[in-house]
Amino acid sequence: MLKPSDRRRAQGVWRERSRLGTLGTLVFIVLLAAQASLAQTSQPKTAGYSTNPKWFPGVLSAYKPRQIRPVDLTNSKTLAEMIREGKIELSLAQLATAVVENNLNLAEARSFNYSAQADLLRAKGGQAARGVQAVGASIPDALFSAAIGAGVGGGGGAFGGIGGIGSISGATRSFTLSPRGSFDPAFTFDLSWDRTTSPLNTVVVAGSPVVATNTTFFSFGYLQSFPTGTGFSVDIANLRQSSTQRSLIYNPDVITRMGVSVVQQLTNGFGMAFNRRFQSVARNNVQFVREWFLQQVNTALAQAEASYWDVVAAQEQVKATQQALQAAQQLYEDNKRQAEIGTLAPLDVVSAQAQVASTQRDLIVAQTNFQQLALTLKTFFGRQITDALADAAIVATDPLPDPQEADIPPLEEAISLAAKNRPEVPQAQASVMNNEVAVKVTQKFLKPTFNVFGFFATAGLSGDQMVSPPGGIPILVKGGAGQELNQFIHLKYPEYAIGFSLVIPIKNRSAQADNARAGLLERQSEISLQRIQNHIGMEVRSASIRLMQAKAEVTAASSAVEFSGQSLDAEQKKRAAGLSTPYNVILAQRNLLNAQLVEVQARASYARALVEMERSTGVLLEKSHIDPERAIQGRIAQ
Repeated sequence: MLKPSDRRRAQGVWRERSRLGTLGTLVFIVLLAAQASLAQTSQPKTAGYSTNPKWFPGVLSAYKPRQIRPVDLTNSKTLAEMIREGKIELSLAQLATAVVENNLNLAEARSFNYSAQADLLRAKGGQAARGVQAVGASIPDALFSAAIGAGVGGGGGAFGGIGGIGSISGATRSFTLSPRGSFDPAFTFDLSWDRTTSPLNTVVVAGSPVVATNTTFFSFGYLQSFPTGTGFSVDIANLRQSSTQRSLIYNPDVITRMGVSVVQQLTNGFGMAFNRRFQSVARNNVQFVREWFLQQVNTALAQAEASYWDVVAAQEQVKATQQALQAAQQLYEDNKRQAEIGTLAPLDVVSAQAQVASTQRDLIVAQTNFQQLALTLKTFFGRQITDALADAAIVATDPLPDPQEADIPPLEEAISLAAKNRPEVPQAQASVMNNEVAVKVTQKFLKPTFNVFGFFATAGLSGDQMVSPPGGIPILVKGGAGQELNQFIHLKYPEYAIGFSLVIPIKNRSAQADNARAGLLERQSEISLQRIQNHIGMEVRSASIRLMQAKAEVTAASSAVEFSGQSLDAEQKKRAAGLSTPYNVILAQRNLLNAQLVEVQARASYARALVEMERSTGVLLEKSHIDPERAIQGRIAQ
């Protein structure tokens, strides 16, 4: 049965333990709440790889790999539904949808959008962004304060100075702290058990030639940096140690210590803009890669539509050649009947038969060319050229366009439209903004490093103590956690420290060089932006000239077809009246076929020139009814 004094001591121990447990719980809850609030305020509006997993209730989700959608190399459902009875009736709108959903070049380019988003997530954690070098979305070197790859935060705290030299008792030291951690907070846990047996060369200090020591150590810490340039850390450590040494006050002894440190950067390293520099550049790069991808979509659609009009032209050439073949066969049959009744020379029958053979050869060439162009077109909108897709015959449903006055906008209007819509302009502007961030950062690096810090620690010591009363028998007084916690909570052994750290570089040549280089790169990016704008203007002017030329060619070719048709009709009438020969009719048929083929090519050239005008002015996606966000997702059809 416990004595009253022991009972009171035990109750005191439990009360102190309860108070410490409650304090520790409150500290833990406050830290988690602060982290939750920070996570909510920094949560982006759009989901993607730039969004970190929700920390609650899925606490372990932060330690699991992100789920990456596997590569789908099968053709989309939209394309599969287009194949009916071995044919693909293909319009321009269907082509645009199939290209965005299935083009392998776009599928590969699409992943760079997610790489840029993941890079932004890395920057939100306080680490240096990596950029997306493959598409030109780079990170300015000037953003790095030290070696390439350094993050936002610095290293750990440091204690330095002359130590305990010259002291009479206790420990003296100079005290400095540096920023610790990153924007992502970290908990640290350390646990160890150690047993050491040491032979000594004296018994004066330890009272024994051999000392054995058992040590159990546990520590818990929390550290985080903030965009203001503030570093915060809390460390709690507990040590229990027993030893065979003599003359120890406590054996075993228990030591608990808690330290809280705050460091604030006031010059170099101060402010939201400076510490979020990688986030700013990473966000610019997300926009850069987005516009780069839309540029790839613009180019792929232009190439696919140009190929489509080649297929339409080849399809029209096949039809024209088939009509010419029918006319040649009809002439051959007429000549054959007249030769049988003796009103026409056999040589005219041979000439008509040669015309039939020549036209049949032209038809085979036209059909082969159509099949080759159709196969080329399929490579633009097929992830996988399956047997069903390869064997399917393409039937282009959109006719070659007729020239319209509205197709050729005023030059100044077209240039203004291109400057507004072309993805290359926002890309170049993002590069300019990145270099502007670098210039501002290097201006911060020019300043001396001036940090202020504060530190507070409290400790407690307890353990079993051997008390020797005068003339009596030594008594073992059991130490308890209550004694240690009482010292710990009531700050019996506190440590306070405040101070500042100032580093003034002499000459400051490296910072000056970085600032000058950043300024030069900013000027280069501005020149590059102007060069891109000039290039876009030249492309629009060239497309406008080509469109006007193609329109004139179509007009001339249409007139040639009309006159060739009239000439053929006249020769046929003259032949019926006996005033012309079958050979003249054959020549007229050949002239009509050639004129028709030239007209088809002229109209196809006009269609391609119209596509180039839409591409150069940046309206191709709009004309194709392609939503940019759906293009990025790769899912156009509802």
